[in-house]
Amino acid sequence: MSYNADYLIEKRKEKWDEFNDIEFDKKYRLAVACELQKNNSLLNEVRKYPEKLIELVFVVVDKNQKTMPFFFNDVQRDFIDTLNQAIEDFENNIITDICLLVLKGRQQGFTTLITAYQLACTILNCNFQGFTLADKSDNAETIFQNKAKFPYSQLPEALHPTEKFNNRRQYLFEKLNSSWSVDTATKDVGRSRTVNFFHGSECAFWKDGISPIQAALGEAFTKNCIKIYESTANGYNDYQKMWDSGVFINCFYEWWKTKEYRINFPNDEEKQKFLEFIPSKDEWINQRLTWLMNEVGLEPEQLYWYFKKYKGYLDKRLIRQEYPCTAKEAFLLSGVNVFDTEKLSARLQSITKPLKTGYFEYDYDGLHITNIQWVNDKNNGYIHIYQLPNTPEITKYCIGGDTAGDGSDWFTGHVLDAKTGVQVAKLKHQFDADQYTRQMYCLGVYYKQALIGIEANFDTYPIRELQRLGYPNQYIRETFDQYTGKMEKRFGFKTTRITRQPIISRLIEVVREHPEKINDKETLEELLTITKNEKGRIEAPEGGHDDDMMGLSIAHEIREQVVFDNEVIEPSSQYQFSFEKENEHYDYGHKITVI
Repeated sequence: MSYNADYLIEKRKEKWDEFNDIEFDKKYRLAVACELQKNNSLLNEVRKYPEKLIELVFVVVDKNQKTMPFFFNDVQRDFIDTLNQAIEDFENNIITDICLLVLKGRQQGFTTLITAYQLACTILNCNFQGFTLADKSDNAETIFQNKAKFPYSQLPEALHPTEKFNNRRQYLFEKLNSSWSVDTATKDVGRSRTVNFFHGSECAFWKDGISPIQAALGEAFTKNCIKIYESTANGYNDYQKMWDSGVFINCFYEWWKTKEYRINFPNDEEKQKFLEFIPSKDEWINQRLTWLMNEVGLEPEQLYWYFKKYKGYLDKRLIRQEYPCTAKEAFLLSGVNVFDTEKLSARLQSITKPLKTGYFEYDYDGLHITNIQWVNDKNNGYIHIYQLPNTPEITKYCIGGDTAGDGSDWFTGHVLDAKTGVQVAKLKHQFDADQYTRQMYCLGVYYKQALIGIEANFDTYPIRELQRLGYPNQYIRETFDQYTGKMEKRFGFKTTRITRQPIISRLIEVVREHPEKINDKETLEELLTITKNEKGRIEAPEGGHDDDMMGLSIAHEIREQVVFDNEVIEPSSQYQFSFEKENEHYDYGHKITVI
């Protein structure tokens, strides 16, 4: 009789349920190895589906330190199905790359599974080249010693290929010309390799980030290379960007999909008491348990397990990092964020789309901007309008601007209702400086001669150009002239070591106390990425941006210079402002043509 893998796996499970004896299982594994040697159909089956070899002959040490057969749990089985579907789609030219991202909670068994899968591929195939990168040297060796070397040592001898290397970090099987090794993630790791299966372990914690390592490994990956990046979340960094990019196959498994995450109640009375406790308070844990019970449909024993975990943490926020209920929650509540992540997350859930998206067209003769027109363009527009300019004269506006630094950053402009601090519009684009200036001019005119304050650190061109064009309402700062020894007035906002922290602190307060005043989705998402580095400086992560943070911070700072109570803004004659006469009594927000 010729046996297939599924039949033999089921028999192994039956015998384990019956005897629960690892010595009996050892005999069964030996019999399977003999069958593999004489049954070419079975051997070809496990070569095509290496996961079947794992359930046929691999062992694993469980959480209770007991050696037992390696049978997949629900999340491992689901992941294998996803991987096989990706391989099939690649072979059928439906996708052009096999790359899976696994965002995991605590102890769901992914590292163990992926390591076993690579080991199975290494002993089944010729010319297989597997490679695992871990976040730290100790973890690299742990993966090899605990997740690979012990299971390999328990395989029947008939399944051990001829070895050339078998050390702390590498298997190299000489006759098969197949190998698998582990290493620590560093910038130059993996150069001069050929890799057709790659596993990035805890990649969100790689010291140098993912991007430089991908650059180093880029030429090493074969066209059909299977790439798996798995990690718990670590704030908003390279891994989060990969997750949100939409390019990769995302795999997130909620904690309740791990069946053993449940606790039986000691008695019915304790169970009833717990169920009555859930709706009895308005605290976060009660709300979370109510949601898990009513919306997710979890059983009381699962809720009880989650509650006991929550009670065991001194820092109660850890429950959402270690056992996240959504992918977004995992990223939000890990890392060292400067801004209140919960407030930002809640605001992201409630914001609405812009009223308008587009840009301004205008006539320009080299001296003046006239005939300003708004153009609606949802696809290519770079100005989002959330509130139209108000008609009452008492409503005033201000715009904070951040210029592109080294060519990689963005030009931004954040428009606020100067009285309330509500964000009413935002401009963001990678313009040339002259284009940015003219759009800011039009935006300021549209919002009733809004006070414009542009950062003066890197490029003062927009500030000088607004002055040349005759824009009548720029932010003015005082600065000490070391040559004359006098205080002089200058246009634009200067970000210095002294001014930077206070304006960001003001924005931190806005986010904490009034997140509803921020309307722009991209701004909220950028604020979620901002962290404090080892030296205490508030900044974007490597490869990230802080243009929206700085533009919005400046906008809130310059609100104090907006003139209210029907005061007329009269620019000082020393700045040689000019504006066309027919526009002196212009209702700027409503006389611009909208097309």
